[in-house]
Amino acid sequence: MSLSEETESFRGSYIASKIPNHLKKEIQILYRFRGNTVTLSQERPGYMGGRFEYPIAQFRLEEPYWKVYWQDSKNKWHLIEDIKPDQSFENQLDVVDKTDMFWF
Repeated sequence: MSLSEETESFRGSYIASKIPNHLKKEIQILYRFRGNTVTLSQERPGYMGGRFEYPIAQFRLEEPYWKVYWQDSKNKWHLIEDIKPDQSFENQLDVVDKTDMFWF
């Protein structure tokens, strides 16, 4: 299965469902594809009228498993060892979502 097929649910209703209606104009969930990597970020109003983007998680397809990473203050990504690698991107997204470790 290709990366785009595997991540289809992510690009559809999932993102739309994560932000409460009253915040949709202020907060956006962004995703970037690069090779076998999907980086999930959140964008919100920043100080003095600008916008601020910060990474939430990075999902890496290291055949045949998806692994989840977090970013430190020096922009270096680290494996989250508590999240077991899984062959399903959707399962990994569900684990990140259920832990609430990255949201708002």
